[in-house]
Amino acid sequence: MTRFEVVRDPLWNNIRLDPEALAVVDTPAVQRLRYVRQLGHAFLVYPGATHSRFEHALGAYHLARRALSQLEDAGDVHLDSRERLRLRLAALLHDVGHYPFSHSLEEAGLPHHEQLATRHLTGGELARRLAELGVPADELLALIQSRAREPLAGLVSGSLDVDKLDYLSRDAWMCGVPYGVIDVDRLLTSLTVAAGPDGRPALALHEKGLAALESLLFAKYQMYRNVYWHHAVRSATVMFKRLVRRAIATGTVQPETIAIATDDALIHDLLQQDGTGLARSLRERRLAKRALDVPATELPAETPSWPSDDPELLERVEERLAREVRLAPGELFLDFPAKPAMLGLDLPLVKRDGSVIWLTGAEAAAHLGLPRVAAELYRSARRLRVFVLGEAQVEAKRIAELVMMPREAVVEHVGAER
Repeated sequence: MTRFEVVRDPLWNNIRLDPEALAVVDTPAVQRLRYVRQLGHAFLVYPGATHSRFEHALGAYHLARRALSQLEDAGDVHLDSRERLRLRLAALLHDVGHYPFSHSLEEAGLPHHEQLATRHLTGGELARRLAELGVPADELLALIQSRAREPLAGLVSGSLDVDKLDYLSRDAWMCGVPYGVIDVDRLLTSLTVAAGPDGRPALALHEKGLAALESLLFAKYQMYRNVYWHHAVRSATVMFKRLVRRAIATGTVQPETIAIATDDALIHDLLQQDGTGLARSLRERRLAKRALDVPATELPAETPSWPSDDPELLERVEERLAREVRLAPGELFLDFPAKPAMLGLDLPLVKRDGSVIWLTGAEAAAHLGLPRVAAELYRSARRLRVFVLGEAQVEAKRIAELVMMPREAVVEHVGAER
């Protein structure tokens, strides 16, 4: 008799874990995810947002299992047991390398969590379990790191991957907001396989699923605008980034240790030697206040990327600005988060007459209403903010001009000032 377990889940009700999944779940690398919150500091704003990466991993596995069954039942794919297992486990393990506190540490300059998955899949008990199951770690890593070229790789990493379907639905449910509503059932039943531009078969969508796809895109926009980039969430995030960067610089914590820590373990270590005071402030929810909050719609459409992807330069700019407004180092934070591909699409669409088009760019705008206004929606979700610990007056025009300066000009300006 085949052994399996059924896990009760608040979002999908019952999640069946087959023996192979159970073997992987019961390893330290996966169990660590129970103690890593999915949304980092969002619980300081939405008290229910304490769900973990572990719950999300089970949800992604569940949706991958459903999607594969639907595709096979429709006759769109014919998979052997090894292929099915590899895809399900890739969905289950896609976040195994994730840092504590969501994506804030990637913003702080540490490697992306997909790269850290290598450590877990190639060493320790998880690697041994995978070897026993006959699932090569390199094949799972190719799927997790978006390097796989097989037809159903898009289920693990793509425009319609099970990661998005679960986290948008789960985050909205646990935060208690109505913004992440997605027609998941319609999307799953609309999945198929079709030839991409290079002729290779790829995960595709039937035309009948276009409305459900639009619900996914709009849910992303709403969740970024109202939850992920909420001003208090971003305040806690910038404080935490500065705290960890300082701790790494002083040797209080090591990046290698952070990569396998849990939320509580990391904050405990940071509290022990907190020269900045930021760890205790976060613990007691004494967050930096907004001295400036400007919608991106009031800025030029094209803005330099350095405020979001160059944490070293950003910190130097923040220290310069702090001095200008007579604050101490570490008491001013500039925040302008970016997610350029937030509403992007890149997958085949199978039309009702059987023809196939590639749903991206102008083609996406021709078949969906939301991509036509995607650029403006993205801008309306973004905010340029300055957070301060203390009292300070910040000139909006000065900050706007600063973030519009090219990276090279900012580097030269700050370097010359030093």
